[in-house]
Amino acid sequence: MDYNELSKVLFTLCLILMFSHLFGFVFEKCRMPRVMGEIFAGILLGPSILGYFWGAEGSVVDSILLLDHDIVQFFYSIGLVLLMFCAGFKISNSNWTRPEARVVLILFAAGTILPFTAGFSTAFVYDLSDYMGPNGSMLTMAMVLAIAVSVTSIPVISKIFLDLGIVETRFARIVLAASTVQDILLWALLATVTQIAQFTSPSLADIGRAALLSLAFCAGGLLLGPQILRLPIRFQMAPLIRSQPLGYAMVWCLAVAALASWIGVGAVFGGFIAGIAFGSINSPVLEPQKSSIYSFSMGFFVPIYFALVGCRIDIPAAFDPTLFLGFLVMSSALEMISVYGGMYLAKFTKLTALNFAVAMNTRGGPGIVLASVVYDHGIVDQRVYVTLVLAAVSTSLMSGVWFDAVTRRGAPLYARR
Repeated sequence: MDYNELSKVLFTLCLILMFSHLFGFVFEKCRMPRVMGEIFAGILLGPSILGYFWGAEGSVVDSILLLDHDIVQFFYSIGLVLLMFCAGFKISNSNWTRPEARVVLILFAAGTILPFTAGFSTAFVYDLSDYMGPNGSMLTMAMVLAIAVSVTSIPVISKIFLDLGIVETRFARIVLAASTVQDILLWALLATVTQIAQFTSPSLADIGRAALLSLAFCAGGLLLGPQILRLPIRFQMAPLIRSQPLGYAMVWCLAVAALASWIGVGAVFGGFIAGIAFGSINSPVLEPQKSSIYSFSMGFFVPIYFALVGCRIDIPAAFDPTLFLGFLVMSSALEMISVYGGMYLAKFTKLTALNFAVAMNTRGGPGIVLASVVYDHGIVDQRVYVTLVLAAVSTSLMSGVWFDAVTRRGAPLYARR
């Protein structure tokens, strides 16, 4: 790499980071999720706005910003892995006080079973072959839709609860508990989808092996991961870890992500499982590093990732309004009606049932990660990618507005009939 190319790469990263923090701050001040501002920064710098008005060929996107450079894409990949790592240990660190198990189970079932089944069936009812990527199939498209309809964003919904001062309420704890179980299962399924996409015509045996590998990796990581992390402490190596605990945590994250990528499960899933295992360790040596990793990741790598997500959105060329509106309305209706019905039958008030429905329909970061992963693996085309990202952003915005209005009115979040 010559000095001119290096300067362009550094300038690209500098501009992306500056704009993502700027718009993240602006959106946060407007009481909207910060991630929306970071994605908007990418949309501004990408082909949707600057690239469109500057000219398609030889535009600012191509000649000034090296968005497709290998080093820039490396930051994109590392940001994605660290985002999932942070999401994993945030799950383990959630301050739950044993919420009602029956309510959590009902919420999980209502927010997952019917929406997942309906989303899966949609691919076989409607001909979506035109929206498939080069490695897509009817099966992988069906599984992607099922996950996209069902997934709930723990980072975004917990940030909304935190900003509004309701994160310690029974309502918030139940939502986070149900979402945790849901996300672990759905990420394992996504790992299976990416493996299936490697086969031209996957057989039942191929699908079975992919599913078993994902489940085995998940179980092994959750059961053995904490034991492996504790080994150096047991063998009197605590002083070594104490000298560089942040480095120890990052070695663990990258090692598990690398192993997951090597066996075909995917680095994204590996980062998530590594985060859950790391979050379960309550060692005084490692505990302070969780906030350090989170602050560093959210201040540097993750904003670059979300901005590059926005850069990949080509609204003039890839935005399909019919697909977007159809998916947003269909998926939101399925999730919210299912959750509302389940919680209303569980003897909650109409408002409480609606609160649960809105919370579980928040797709945020996981919805965006899903779009990134399936697009990178060639399972869907750019129109579906744009639709999934915009749907995740839209549902997050709706949740933020809804819970802000509910708390301002002083209405109860959690009440039974």
